[in-house]
Order: sequence, then structure tokens, then C-alpha cells
Amino acid sequence: MESAAFGILNIDKPAGMTSHDVVNIVRRGTGVRRVGHTGTLDPMATGVLVVCVGQATRLSEYLVDATKHYLARVRLGVETDTYDAEGDVVAERPVSVTREEVEAALERFRGESKQIPPMYSAVKHQGTPLYRLAHAGQEVEREPRWIMVETLCLLAWDPPEFTLDIVCSAGTYVRTLVHDLGQALGTGAHLSGLRRLASGSFRVDDATTLDTLGEAFAAGTWTDYLLPADDALAHFPAVHLARDAADRLAHGHDVSAPPDATGLARAYGADGRFMAIVQADLGAGVWRPIKVFHQN
Repeated sequence: MESAAFGILNIDKPAGMTSHDVVNIVRRGTGVRRVGHTGTLDPMATGVLVVCVGQATRLSEYLVDATKHYLARVRLGVETDTYDAEGDVVAERPVSVTREEVEAALERFRGESKQIPPMYSAVKHQGTPLYRLAHAGQEVEREPRWIMVETLCLLAWDPPEFTLDIVCSAGTYVRTLVHDLGQALGTGAHLSGLRRLASGSFRVDDATTLDTLGEAFAAGTWTDYLLPADDALAHFPAVHLARDAADRLAHGHDVSAPPDATGLARAYGADGRFMAIVQADLGAGVWRPIKVFHQN
């Protein structure tokens, strides 16, 4: 029988496996069919992978847009077709740039800009993932996307490699950022290492390794690592309902809201348990249930 537990696992993904591989491990270990991640990490990348379990998968739309924090290792002088160390080398150039020149080049990539997704990505073109077209030797025109790079700092300088500290919007391809930086420097570059330090409020310092989870799956104690689903919604205000109102909301009915209520909120029942995401209807003065979570 499938476990009724639901919540979030903050996993420190190891290198060498896809995000989907991690989801499959969690699915087998928990016995829960409904499992999904909220932001892909390439196989070579490590760090925070937020995995939703059970009913918590219904929260994924509120998590995929979370700001990301990375440590990126850059290798100058070598370009690859995938823009990272897993691809085939397509060009090599001598490297003679200075740290000061790199620092100056970084400035143009800070803030809001448009970025073209790489061919080796899951972005779809006429229904087909770009990476499939790339494997078939095809290259198609891609629509640029707006991204925001809040932080872009050079942390360590060890030419021809260096390390960047990056805080950026969801949907930012760090591989592309590194490739474009290499073009701006005239040397070419690729991403030689990537570690995600945070995704929204979930940090790698608090993450659980797959080895630890594997032991917990075997021991039947994996729920000890399951974070409350509402941890993902900490940026929403909390609404605490009396028992009658909570009962109405649990059955999909609106409940009264104060005049200044606005936007989305986390709703809690009289027992203090998270029960729903609600949205204020300013004209009607009520909270409308958007997603209701049933506790067993």
C-alpha cells in the first residue's frame, strides 16, 4: 500500500546521475508513485535538488520559479558542443586574459538580459526537445528568454580556470552564461563543474545525501527527512482558521477573509496543520481554496 506521507526532500544530488534518476530512487524507496523534482540539474552537477513527495507534487508550480544559487567552475580556452565538460571539444584557443579582464567582462552579464537556450537542453522546438535535435546533428533557431542574474562574482582565480558565485533566476542556463562569457573574452570557455548551493529557501547545508536516504529507506525511517510541504510556501502569509471555517474549506468552500487580505496564503486548520493554499477574492471578501491537502 502506498504511503500517505507527503512533503519535501531536500537532496544533495551527486554527480553522474540525472534528476530523473533521483526521482526514481525516491519513488522506489518510499513506495510513493507521485514524486517529482522542481528544477533539473544536469548529470555532472551536484547540490540541491528539491523533490516533492505525494500530494506535495501539487506545489511544484510554486517552486520551479525559485531563485537559484550556484558555484560554477569555468575552463577558459576550450569550447564544447554542450557548453560543459560532458560535451565534445569543438574549439581550442590560447588563454592570455587577466583576472581584471574577466572581472570587467562579468559586468555585462549582471542584471536582466535575454539568453538563448543551448541546443543540448530540454527546451522544446515544435514539440521536440532540443537535445534530441542536437543529437541528430540539427541546429534550430531558439527564442531568447529573459533571465535575471542578481549576483555574479569571481571567487577563485586559477587560470585557465576560475570559480564564479552566481545567484540567478529560474530558467537561467549557467552553461550558456559561461559559453557567452568565453565569447566575450575571445578565448572560448565551458562549464567544468557546477554545484547548486540553494533553490529558493532550500540550502545545500541542510540537504540529505542519497546514501543517507538509502539507509533510511531500508530502515523505514525515511519520513524523518521529509520536510513539511508548507516549508516551500514560507513566502506566503499564514491564515489560521477556526474549526468551522476549516471544515468548510476542506470541502472546497470559500471562507471569510479580512478586508486587507490579498494574494495567496497558507491556510491552517484549528489543529495547526497545513491544509490549503487560498487566494483572496477582494470583491467578495473571502479566501477561495486553490489547492486543498488532505491529512490522513
